[in-house]
Order: sequence, then C-alpha cells, then structure tokens
Amino acid sequence: MSGGADFERNDDISGWPVERLRSLTADAADWRLEVVRVIAQAHAYRAGQPLDERRQWAELSLLANQRMRVDGPAEQARVKAQEFALRTWVIDRLGRDDENPYWHPESLASDTLDALTLTPSQATALAGHWRDLPIEQIRALRRHKNLTAHLETLLAHLRSGPVQDQLLIWTRTRRLLP
Repeated sequence: MSGGADFERNDDISGWPVERLRSLTADAADWRLEVVRVIAQAHAYRAGQPLDERRQWAELSLLANQRMRVDGPAEQARVKAQEFALRTWVIDRLGRDDENPYWHPESLASDTLDALTLTPSQATALAGHWRDLPIEQIRALRRHKNLTAHLETLLAHLRSGPVQDQLLIWTRTRRLLP
C-alpha cells in the first residue's frame, strides 16, 4: 500500500517519522488526516525536543488540518479554530518566526480577522438577544466565539496598532457570545 492507504484505524503510527507521516497527507482520507494531525500536534507539544523539530511537527499538523475536506461553515470554522490554536501555541511557547507566516503573530492576526464574517458590533447586537435568534445565527455566533478563542494569548505577541486594536475589541465581544 502507498500514500494514504498505509495504515488502518487500529494501527499505531505514533512512532512514525515526520516525513513518512507527511507523505500520507497527499491522498489520505479524512479520518487518516485527523490521525496525522493529532499525532503531529502531540509531537509538537513534546518538551525536550529541538525547537526546529517541534515546528516541523506543528507544520505537519497544520498541513493535515488544511487538507481535510470542509463542507460548510461549521467544518470551515472547526479547521480554522484548530489552526489558530496551534499557531498561537507555537508562537507563545516556541517563539515567533518572522520568516514563516505560520509563526508570525501579525500574519495570524490578519488570518483571524479574515476568517470572521461578522463585525464586532454585528456580533454584539446579535448576542444581546441570541436566545431569540434562528439556530443558524446562533451557530454563526458560536463559530465566531471559537474562531477568537486564541486571541488573549495572541495579543501579548502583537505590536501596537490597528490590528491589535481590532482584536482587543473582539476579545471583549467574545465574552458576550453564546
């Protein structure tokens, strides 16, 4: 077998090297991509390993995450929230890397703002009476809450300016969301 068919659900691939797992992401099925994402993320979190090695694992986790099929706004938000959480963790724990947009706080801040479909004032207005809203609007508010979960940590790594100001507003708005 080759590519994404190299393992079955009950196989333990947690000890596979990063390159072997990376090769699986080219044509793997979604459940395999999720397995690779989780294993790679666990390796990235492993203290005591060289920073560049941990970043390689984190990039593999992001790659697997990005290659997952996303059907609709809920899946898109889940994939983005996972990405934002891992990128924030790497920036916070392993340090920023201005050469790599994944580990650049301002890039992550811009990506976050790009993923949001509501303005803070729109979200605040809807949140004020969310129990009366149609389920899809409630779900949109929940997606925005999930997409902004990483902001408190990220803000500590941003330079002062308009983007930081926008994200500060979102941290206050987030507290109002269901």
